[in-house]
Amino acid sequence: MKRGAPLVEYASSDEENDSRSEVESQLPHAPPPKKLKKLPALPAYLTPQAPVDNPALHQGRRRTTPHVEGQFAAHVYVPLVVGKHSRLHKLLLRIYATVKDAVPSVHPIGFSDTSEDADIEVHISLTRPTYLRAHQRADFKRAVHNIARTTQKFSASFATLSELTNDERTRTFLTLEIGAGHDNLRAMAESLTPTLRSIRQKEFYQDPRFHASIAWALLEPQAASVQQRGSTPASVSDQTEEVAGEPSDHPTAGTAPAEAKASFPTIPRFPPSLVPELRTAFVKELVRVGTFDAEELHVRIGREGSRWQLQHREP
Repeated sequence: MKRGAPLVEYASSDEENDSRSEVESQLPHAPPPKKLKKLPALPAYLTPQAPVDNPALHQGRRRTTPHVEGQFAAHVYVPLVVGKHSRLHKLLLRIYATVKDAVPSVHPIGFSDTSEDADIEVHISLTRPTYLRAHQRADFKRAVHNIARTTQKFSASFATLSELTNDERTRTFLTLEIGAGHDNLRAMAESLTPTLRSIRQKEFYQDPRFHASIAWALLEPQAASVQQRGSTPASVSDQTEEVAGEPSDHPTAGTAPAEAKASFPTIPRFPPSLVPELRTAFVKELVRVGTFDAEELHVRIGREGSRWQLQHREP
């Protein structure tokens, strides 16, 4: 019988561990990981600051929609520039002076009550207050431009005087309501409806009262609360007048100092007899001299404004 091959001896696990430890002990030790240093804080001028709503800077006007970074307020309107030598210009100054006598806290729109020797610019709104994200601005501008390219210039006129409030019932306005040209303005406003719906913004009012505002006053908070519960004066509409280039009652961030809240006079509404008296005194002349041509369409998005000519009328 042949003898078997001698068994091979293998190192035990203990011997392997000892050998490995001996080799590892001869290797250079890796340095411990360095502690990460904290970056220094950015200086204050590089830190974005959320806007603070301070009515003291805006004649007591407050914003009511929270500020959102990257969101832009938009407003589409037909402008009207009233030349300083025109009869309509003189009439508007007389109307405003009458209102100022009755409501000393009223403010003009489109002109200054300290400088009456200048043109007056008023706006006829075609949208409610609208808010766009940054990536929506180009498409919105394109939609407004398309309306201007497909709309002919048209004649319009003012028909009467009215009192209207904004949606939040924080301000009341004296307005010149449109008569002739109403259908043209409505067609333009309705052309924007698909775009507004696509970005989940409110479309224009179902029964719009197109108008140009020429004066405003702050409403008492109690009056705003009462009106929102349904006891709105008959002459007051739910429509909002948003004036491009002026701080609006929206958007908002922060709160105002208490002294700012108390330093601006408010009213419950215009005196009940004021608008009827204005109509009696001025409407006939307003109808006679308040005719104008709608020639441009404007949009303001944030601080950026764009304007386009309407198309020439067909002969």
